[in-house]
Amino acid sequence: MKLPPNVSQEDFTAALAQFAKVVGQEWVFTSDEDLELYRDSYSVNWGETDERTASAALAPDTAEQVVELVKIANRYRIAIYPISTGKNLGYGGAAPALAGSVVLDLKRMNRIVEIDERNGYVVVEPGVSYFDLYQHIQDKGLKLWIDCPSPGWGSVLGNALDGGVGVTLAPYRSHFDAQCGIEVVLPNGRMMRTGMGAMPGAKTWQQFKPGFGPRIDGLFKQSNYGVVTKMGFWLMPPPENIATGIVTVPNYRDIIALVDTIGRLEQSKIVQGLWTLSSPTLGTRGDAAHEAGPPKPADPAIFAILSDPAGVDMAKLESAASASGTPFWSAEFNLYGPRRLIEAQWDCICEALGKIPGARCKLNPVRPLPLPAEELAGLFDTGPLGIPSLRTFSLGPMVSYDGEDVVGHVFFSPVIPRTGEAAIEAMEVFAAITRKYRLPGPPLQFPSAIFERAFLFAVGLPVTRSATVNAKIRGIIRELVEISTARGWGEYRTAPAFFDLIMGTYSYNDHALRDFLETIKDAVDPNGIMSPGRYAIRSGHSRGGSGYPAGTTDQIQKASMQ
Repeated sequence: MKLPPNVSQEDFTAALAQFAKVVGQEWVFTSDEDLELYRDSYSVNWGETDERTASAALAPDTAEQVVELVKIANRYRIAIYPISTGKNLGYGGAAPALAGSVVLDLKRMNRIVEIDERNGYVVVEPGVSYFDLYQHIQDKGLKLWIDCPSPGWGSVLGNALDGGVGVTLAPYRSHFDAQCGIEVVLPNGRMMRTGMGAMPGAKTWQQFKPGFGPRIDGLFKQSNYGVVTKMGFWLMPPPENIATGIVTVPNYRDIIALVDTIGRLEQSKIVQGLWTLSSPTLGTRGDAAHEAGPPKPADPAIFAILSDPAGVDMAKLESAASASGTPFWSAEFNLYGPRRLIEAQWDCICEALGKIPGARCKLNPVRPLPLPAEELAGLFDTGPLGIPSLRTFSLGPMVSYDGEDVVGHVFFSPVIPRTGEAAIEAMEVFAAITRKYRLPGPPLQFPSAIFERAFLFAVGLPVTRSATVNAKIRGIIRELVEISTARGWGEYRTAPAFFDLIMGTYSYNDHALRDFLETIKDAVDPNGIMSPGRYAIRSGHSRGGSGYPAGTTDQIQKASMQ
């Protein structure tokens, strides 16, 4: 049996017996077969001595059981690592940040505590998935929509706490920003509610975010200050209609005016649905990018340029696209609401973007919602319709890399400025890395506009079962971090293998942010039992020799990836 760090076999055996009295013996997992489920199936340290694996797992059923488990963990100084459903693929899965931790698996806590159609909110426990919430709304016939990531099998609460995002209207896409009110078990075993929930009998816990005094909800996002057992979310009313509109512009550098203009439209709330950037030179899927089926073939002359192993020459691509009548950039908009509102929004969008020479606008048919079942069945992505699915997995994995089978991916996720110049720079930088290491991927990659005022440039790198290849991937990520840090692009989210590396880049004023977070950690978790090391936050007794990377490029490059 694997032991938690700095815990004796005698103490661990005693603690497991006490855990079992709380949750029942059948919900204490210690066998190798059971613990296999708590490995990160996409781990870049798979099978190596530094792979982060659990010593045991516990599955409580109530918040009250969580309280008792946390008290026992404190008594024996046992590190625990809460997870919601463990579906955080590409960012660590169900595995702990510190090897030997006891995973606190909250999937049995799957109650929808309250749902209010009139005020548009829901309160959920950690084990409630997007599928669960969607089905509950359908079963009750409620006039509510959810915003879901792709795929939709993960926890609503867990996705928000890790900074997950979706694809519908701007106020709901950033899932943590859509939350209102948290119940949390603190590292000392005391239960707390934030915001208006701190007042017993409060009637507006899920309606007024600030509450009284400092708003502390953000302390529980990407942190290790407690076990969140309930969370409220604002839900959106179902729109009457949906339409997709497409604007194309002819030239490579038109992306600068395109992005600037759309930014002003978003800041004015004329554009609220997600818009996506792509290039018709790669071929198109038809009138809507979420339709099923392969892209249509590009022009042969364009294809030859895109296939150049030395990289895509944008001047040549622009010339070939112009000769074939193919626009260089396309922006597709999802528009929601009454028909008159959609048409008015589209008029404003076309009026603004029409000032770019050669811009063309097309509004596809306005379709009443909900769409017919047969039409939904033909869509690749139902996320923009508030419907969770697993259809993203139909794309299939990367097949192989460096002669090894690919089993998954790990994300590199920098945030870059919302400008056309930054998009061009990032596309060039990351394309050069792709060519240098012969990474799989399309010849052109684009930033995502999923955030309102910044671009996300998520890159999925292949993970194998080869220690040699995985070491290479870790090295590539180190290089990507170094390059991005030098340009002022920081990652917003990462897998546990890279927590220290990324936190090291947030080094303003000699790591003042990290020091502040760890000052809080020392105060609320003096025994260091709550998710030690998660997002590189540690308590005082475990900080010595932890190998924090400093903020300089040279030191980041040399940072430990073990």
